[in-house]
Amino acid sequence: MNPLLSIKGTIISGFVLSAVLVLAIGGKLVDIEHYLRWLHYLSGVTWIGLLYYFNFVQVPAMASAIADKEPGPAAIGKYVAPLALVWFRWGAVVTWITGALYLQDHGMLHAAFTLSDGAAGIGIGAWLGTIMLFNVWVLIWPNQKKILGMVDATPEEIAKAKKVALLASRTNTLLSIPMLLFMGYSHNGLGM
Repeated sequence: MNPLLSIKGTIISGFVLSAVLVLAIGGKLVDIEHYLRWLHYLSGVTWIGLLYYFNFVQVPAMASAIADKEPGPAAIGKYVAPLALVWFRWGAVVTWITGALYLQDHGMLHAAFTLSDGAAGIGIGAWLGTIMLFNVWVLIWPNQKKILGMVDATPEEIAKAKKVALLASRTNTLLSIPMLLFMGYSHNGLGM
């Protein structure tokens, strides 16, 4: 069976290939710090990739689909958006948790969130990521459920939900730019 014929097989194969390549260069398979950072990057790519997909692809496509009326926005709203929102929400959670664990493992969690000397750069990134996580779960997701018909809402509530979800999503897109810079602050030659 070809593992590339299913997403589960593809993901498992990606992890197996990663382990083989680590061993091939003489690396250690049991290095929690590196895997924590790796999971942080992997989940972050999922989260921010979907954020950009929503803002750069889906929102404009929905506007075109509504204007076109055939086939209309039903396929995106019924099949694509709900699944993408699952990966989006949980990518945000895993990114935040692995980032916090990584900071804790380095004894920097408190310093980062208090913007203390030596951790202000990564702390700004952590705070921006925290605001973005809040936006995902408190503003975007509850309003998307109304927009997609997953919960009952009046036409007025749906109109308001569209505005709130769009603005929260655009805020996250805006925040993602400095957040990504500051998450790699010390590695970008900017400090620390």
